[in-house]
Amino acid sequence: MIAINNVQQPQKGIKGNITADAFQKFDASQLYCPKCKQAVPVRKRLLLVLSEGDKYEYLCAFCSETVGTKIDKN
Repeated sequence: MIAINNVQQPQKGIKGNITADAFQKFDASQLYCPKCKQAVPVRKRLLLVLSEGDKYEYLCAFCSETVGTKIDKN
């Protein structure tokens, strides 16, 4: 189960279709933690600055276990 924060309204293309670009900027607010065995709130932490974009790590708010990563292409 993934909960999303800061969801932007989908952008419509020329013919009214939703573009794929509209769904590129999701941030998780909850992810499943295997250590806690439940969906938990997460903290987003900058891990690396890469040529392809910034790599973020999602950490469990309770046990600080890594529960996911994301590359944000700027």
